[in-house]
Amino acid sequence: MSFRWVFTTPENEEAVSDLQDQLGVPQKIARLLVLRGVDTYDKAEAFFRSDLSQLHDPFLMKDMDKATTRLAEAIRNRERILIYGDYDVDGTTSTAILYIFLKEFGVEVDFYIPHRFKEGYGINQEGIQYAIDTNTDLIVSVDCGITAVEETEQAKEQGIDVIICDHHNVGDTIPDAVAVLDPKRNDCNYPFDGLSGAGVGFKLIQGTIKKLGLADRIAFKLLDLVAVSIASDIVPIEDENRILMREGLKLINSEPRIGIKALLDLINLSIGSITTSNIVFSIGPRINAAGRMGDATKAVQLLISDTPAEAKSRAHELESINVARRDKDSETMEEAKAMVDKNYNLDKISSMVLHHPDWHLGVIGIVASRLVDTYGRPAVMLSTVDGKIKGSARSIDGFNIYEAFKECEDLLEQFGGHEYAAGLTIAKENLKEFRQRINDIAAERLSDEDFKPELKIDCELDLSDVNMRFWKLMSQFEPFGPGNLRPIFVSRDVEVVGVPTIVGKGHLKMKVKQNGSGAFDVIGFNMHEYLPVIRNGDDNQLNIAYSLEENEWNGRRTLQIRLRDVEVE
Repeated sequence: MSFRWVFTTPENEEAVSDLQDQLGVPQKIARLLVLRGVDTYDKAEAFFRSDLSQLHDPFLMKDMDKATTRLAEAIRNRERILIYGDYDVDGTTSTAILYIFLKEFGVEVDFYIPHRFKEGYGINQEGIQYAIDTNTDLIVSVDCGITAVEETEQAKEQGIDVIICDHHNVGDTIPDAVAVLDPKRNDCNYPFDGLSGAGVGFKLIQGTIKKLGLADRIAFKLLDLVAVSIASDIVPIEDENRILMREGLKLINSEPRIGIKALLDLINLSIGSITTSNIVFSIGPRINAAGRMGDATKAVQLLISDTPAEAKSRAHELESINVARRDKDSETMEEAKAMVDKNYNLDKISSMVLHHPDWHLGVIGIVASRLVDTYGRPAVMLSTVDGKIKGSARSIDGFNIYEAFKECEDLLEQFGGHEYAAGLTIAKENLKEFRQRINDIAAERLSDEDFKPELKIDCELDLSDVNMRFWKLMSQFEPFGPGNLRPIFVSRDVEVVGVPTIVGKGHLKMKVKQNGSGAFDVIGFNMHEYLPVIRNGDDNQLNIAYSLEENEWNGRRTLQIRLRDVEVE
């Protein structure tokens, strides 16, 4: 799919030249900084030299004193504590972080992750009953709980205290727990509200350590798991998250814990070269697979493994689950594409609502995302579970899928989500009308141009300016992610060197140069359809949109262009 190239511009162009002079860096590097809000020398110094000393005081978070006082008391008195987590990567890493921390103090600690399909998201009555049955004194929820008003009351009635650690939006009523830690609370003045669920749990640990009079390094040993949660939960990698992510990656690349090392060994990722992308595309999906297929406890068991043998066994178990998940993904995607091709005229529809009673509920969200990428339209994927039609939706820029669902509220039994992703439950008899109404809403708000996705470009770049100094400066922008995305460049009138080809499973490979530069290797993943266009272009002149990355092959490191889009003149 081709993109609309949208060039971003700094709010203050003068800051670019000022920063260039103050830092002594190339103009393009200064521009990249200003585009990220780093527009003064002091901000640049903090950006490039961030460290753990710059983390915010955990006691700036509302209810932190109450939470740490209660947790420290439970540790001192050896009370029985239940960690209650969510079934995604953020939830399972959060659970593992609190479990490992408390286990080191000899606390009697257990964990509970609800089954994705049998119980659904969040604290529920089954989980509270488990706490009752196991004589739990204190429940600490992580990555969930902010809406568990009734469940918190149920626990309290049984004499069980509750501490809630969450990072999701707060509803009209806050649960009456011992403490509710959520930086998104309206009455919370914590300086940064973009923490992951594991990040909030980490702040609880930081505060508890201070309350116990111990050293911060006890908490810092858990930053590898915090990094996995930050990368996988797609929270902004800025402010405190950027520090936590950077330090967590250092830990993974030097002393990965047993469970993570077993996973790295299994998928042949070399310790010392793990990046945010490795977590997002390789590590995270394997941890997430257990929850997607139903039972996320297997992911927690890997992360808290005590011995290499146990970790290796758990890693193989997760890999088997992930293979099954991938197979289910592929099968569902092919069925969905066939359904679109058969039933929809893309020139006449603005959204896709697809239903198959046998689709696996754990993969339809992933497939909906891929349908959006493939067809450039909002997609709703629906399955039938216990007689109810349930599903997931994904959207495109310019169309708030949650607000669209709100306009269909009379047709839905249940729904929730945000601008780009949502979930729903609908009665079968309302499906036809829902499909039509969603399409009408999308048609009213979206134009043909909206169906061609944007590719945001940081700046134009001459390939002759790309050298190792430029790369070393740019690599200091890492770790990349939301809020600090990997820069996207455009180079015009580049010359194709030699003959482009296809490698692997449909990946475009070629070499290019420009204005006397050396030749750069180019890889375009899943971009095989561009090969005839490039080969038939006039004088082999192209405009390319791309990012830069370092490629390692046989111990040799070289710069490589990661192709994002092509314009043939």
